[in-house]
Amino acid sequence: MPEDRSPKVSPLSFEEEVLTSLRRIIHAVDLHSRRLVRTVQLTAPQLACLRHLDRRGPSNIGAIARGVSLSQATLTGILDRLEARGLVERQRSDVDRRRVQVSLTAAGAAAVATLPVPLDERFAAQLAQLPQRRKEQIRDVLGELEAMMATTQASDGA
Repeated sequence: MPEDRSPKVSPLSFEEEVLTSLRRIIHAVDLHSRRLVRTVQLTAPQLACLRHLDRRGPSNIGAIARGVSLSQATLTGILDRLEARGLVERQRSDVDRRRVQVSLTAAGAAAVATLPVPLDERFAAQLAQLPQRRKEQIRDVLGELEAMMATTQASDGA
């Protein structure tokens, strides 16, 4: 019997498996985001901002940033593009000119009513079908991963 000389493939460590899964998730989200841009000419963060304003009503930039988990600097560029398309408008407070209120325009409200769900529809449907306990487990594990990654970024000075 000939000796097997093929390279040995060592199994992935738990950490490598988690990172591989995260990369696959990021890739899937990226593909979905590209599809959104092609079909509705909006990025996923732009869609998230429009949905936030639709759900919460007029909001200041800080509240929107927290609601969609983006920095205020990033959000400013997104709002610039949405405003240029006539989907949102900004109004400065008469009392404190530093405060800016952002709201949907009529065109923005009409657009939100026709926009697809932020997740791939098949994925969203599958997620909706999970038992409540499983949904809670997934949410909890993702929250733990998010916290671990935030802690890592903070210790790296990022």
